[in-house]
Amino acid sequence: MRVLIGFERFGVVREAFRQRGHDAWSCDLVPAADASPFHYCRNVFKVIDRNWDLGIFHPDCTYLTVSAAWAFADGPYHQRVRPETLVGAARRAAREEALQQVGMLLECNIARIAVENPATSFISARYGKADQTIQPNQFGEDASKATGLWLRNLRKLVPTRLIAPRLVNGKPRWANQTDRQWAKPLVAIARSRNIARCDLSGYCRCDGRTMGGFLNGVFVNVFLTGIGIARSVKSC
Repeated sequence: MRVLIGFERFGVVREAFRQRGHDAWSCDLVPAADASPFHYCRNVFKVIDRNWDLGIFHPDCTYLTVSAAWAFADGPYHQRVRPETLVGAARRAAREEALQQVGMLLECNIARIAVENPATSFISARYGKADQTIQPNQFGEDASKATGLWLRNLRKLVPTRLIAPRLVNGKPRWANQTDRQWAKPLVAIARSRNIARCDLSGYCRCDGRTMGGFLNGVFVNVFLTGIGIARSVKSC
């Protein structure tokens, strides 16, 4: 199976598939962190039409998430704005460009795709809610971060190991791990195993979107949240 992992440079997902005999390639605007020869350093749309069987995409969520929604307004702002932070019309334009890129991913000519981004995002307003929302604590990680998967012709991921929360003032809480990459190699391996033993012909659903775990849970967790996301899709 030919697999394209878009917006990934660390190679975790790519290698999980390659270790199971699949022709998997990663693509990002920067070179592969592991110096792999199975990596495209370029705009993902320049390689997206090369007869892939599966596409897994992790587009940058900076302008897609509803976090920092205040910055889309024209101001004045209630906090000090960093010089590098886009605000107002410039941020709205960046959001529109990001949404158009997501639309191109969802409409690409790949039979099975998964697009991953925060479950609550502007993607939902434009293209519909995620087909599945997953949490890292469903796959062995002590963290809470609702991640949306927009899938096409892929089954929803099946949780592999639930991590029970702690109770703080009567409310369930997990460790705050949103500042680090919690999609560990373990998750990638689980995901690729699920796919490797599946008959892909049986995954032809007519609804869906992707990333995070997919394929059978198909994807099996691996893909989980943004393992290495490019910051744009301009040429390298």
